[in-house]
Amino acid sequence: MGSPDPYGRQLNGMGSGVSSTSKICVLAPTTRPDADVEFTFVQVGIRDGGLDMAGNCGNMLSAVGPASLELGLLSGSPRIETDAGTGNRTAVVRIFNTNTAKVIRSSFNVEGNPPRYRTQGDYAMDGVPGTGSRITLAFLNPAGAKTGRALPTGNIVDKLALEDGSTIEASLVDVSGPGVFVRAADLVGSMDGAETLTPAIVEADSRLKARLEMVRRAGAASMGLDPEVQSVPKIVLILPLGWEAGIDVRCLALSMGQAHKAVPLTLALCLGAAAGMPGTIPFMLRARGGGVGGRVVVGHPSGKVEVGTTVEDGEIQSAELDRTARILMKGNVFY
Repeated sequence: MGSPDPYGRQLNGMGSGVSSTSKICVLAPTTRPDADVEFTFVQVGIRDGGLDMAGNCGNMLSAVGPASLELGLLSGSPRIETDAGTGNRTAVVRIFNTNTAKVIRSSFNVEGNPPRYRTQGDYAMDGVPGTGSRITLAFLNPAGAKTGRALPTGNIVDKLALEDGSTIEASLVDVSGPGVFVRAADLVGSMDGAETLTPAIVEADSRLKARLEMVRRAGAASMGLDPEVQSVPKIVLILPLGWEAGIDVRCLALSMGQAHKAVPLTLALCLGAAAGMPGTIPFMLRARGGGVGGRVVVGHPSGKVEVGTTVEDGEIQSAELDRTARILMKGNVFY
């Protein structure tokens, strides 16, 4: 991946100097009865070259089902569902993520015989140019992906004690992946400053970034996680809602110490679930009321993403969202 690189550009490798594109997916057949393929996610540290396997990645996960089919890695034949009205065929692949010990169901369009992933489609995502074939991901029983509980501390809101002696309120939630949710206004000191916060502003403010890292570390310790591990938990700033229509909750997330230009998908799923939990910070800053479950539109710096949560008898059964992916190349990487 071109790491370590003290200049943070990864010129001598496959990365591009940002955490979002410094990632590796390891796929393998499985003998598990509840899955068709196994997936291990590796986050590569840009500057230190460290390999972090503590968390999962929803964006990379979107490619796992189609790639597993294309590369012949499925343990058996994929389940194919045919729409009686349109004749469209959908493959359903069950993915076991070794990082979180959770199963994700990936559904995507196929064509031909034997079936192959159909890359062309009209589904568009904010922050991604062009359109593609829709991939639907359903994270099954996603609560407690790293901590064993949706609310690791048992509290809706915790008061975190920071290294500089100050405190801040945070909602610590673990659904699909752990997140530390804080009010942006509590960090920048005003609603106006919070409303106009952007990734560029965060990256240019070294004092704010240092304080955000303190919040992340305190949240990790409270959740029973290792504060030295950068990938989990991630910190999410909940911003005041501005003029955007149709957005339920607005956020700015950090990943591996960098302000994310969109939002990590596991965090979007976690935020969607948290926004339905009465009393959490995302719930209190949500535009429209509602309980656990249903669809939540998450606003992020590049647009918005809609996530869904299915709840039965008070338990989160699945968290869902839609993505696109396509195979860019096949070949050998020399290192």
